[in-house]
Amino acid sequence: MRPLDGVLVVSLEHAIAAPFCTRQLADLGARVVKVERPGVGDFARGYDERVRGLSSHFVWVNRSKESLTLDLKQHAAQEILLKLIDRADVLVQNLAPGAAARLGLSGSALEKRNARIIVCNISGYGADGPYRDKKAYDLLIQSEAGFLSVTGSDTEPAKAGCSIADIAAGMYAYTSILAALLQREKTGRGAHFDVSMLEALTEWMSYPLYYAFEGASPPARSGAAHATIYPYGPFRAGDGKTVMLGLQNEREWAAFCAEVLQQPALATDPRFSANARRHENRAALRSLILDVFGKLSAAQVVERLDKAQIANARVNTMEEVWAHPQLAARKRWVQVDSPVGAIPALMPPGQTDAFDYRIEAIPALGAHTDAILRELGYREEQIATLRSKDAL
Repeated sequence: MRPLDGVLVVSLEHAIAAPFCTRQLADLGARVVKVERPGVGDFARGYDERVRGLSSHFVWVNRSKESLTLDLKQHAAQEILLKLIDRADVLVQNLAPGAAARLGLSGSALEKRNARIIVCNISGYGADGPYRDKKAYDLLIQSEAGFLSVTGSDTEPAKAGCSIADIAAGMYAYTSILAALLQREKTGRGAHFDVSMLEALTEWMSYPLYYAFEGASPPARSGAAHATIYPYGPFRAGDGKTVMLGLQNEREWAAFCAEVLQQPALATDPRFSANARRHENRAALRSLILDVFGKLSAAQVVERLDKAQIANARVNTMEEVWAHPQLAARKRWVQVDSPVGAIPALMPPGQTDAFDYRIEAIPALGAHTDAILRELGYREEQIATLRSKDAL
């Protein structure tokens, strides 16, 4: 038995934040019915064609779901949705601000129909406030939350290479729904709440915010290096390959000087004798490190780092991550079915002996529409009529 077996989630979702939330609910056993526009579907289906014709974003966040197509501009389709929601435990939506309420899907309206329902609204800026109606895409939220101000090089900001604002909002929506399900077991009542991308990513920005507390200078943009701890970042070896390393304390700094740089006297050099001074004199220290590393291959640098028990990592490409020996050894890749055949999927983080995660097919658009309507009591001729009117 999985933790969410028997839980029905209905989701009016597109792009990443809401689908990422509901896919994780599906991983735990929830039945997730994804409501999509007829003929078009979630617009993330068309972001690219990198996975044998399927979108990389869509493949990532939509396995184990059922696709139900409904034209929610039509009254008959709205009736179908409400019948489904009456049976649901959770409604998730990330439509445009106010769109769900106009469809009668506000938390207060649905509570009157189903006192146990949990309603999660995901948006860029939240359900109220002066920014409520602003369009919010991942990169725009990265900008508004200050992420770009501390990420990149000293000459130019850089965005995260993945949809970090969407992921943050999706994670908080996911955990909030789990908390609401637990609370409902105690009270017998559902809940409704909204999760904003801005608030989610701003929470993740708390370290640089506090670092810049009361007008102090913020962390400087420092590329792939740590902004305030040094040495902590990428260093090029003599064979042109890059090694990532990080020091956390003075014991490690002494070991780094003695065994990696083979210059033990550097440990007490006044310029480098504490992290604050190493940070202040990072240019000089970087030159010393690169002078040593330039005479070694990356493999030799790693050998010295490992011997000194200094944390280090390879700067892997996507191809190297697909073939990562640690992921392979822990059997983290499985096969998932899709409209284009079986493709690899990463198991959810966290191994448990209590249950098996649900890893099922990525749905074709509308693949489950007829079955869901039959489950709701619609006859074949009614389904045919609805389809002839383009309601499905």
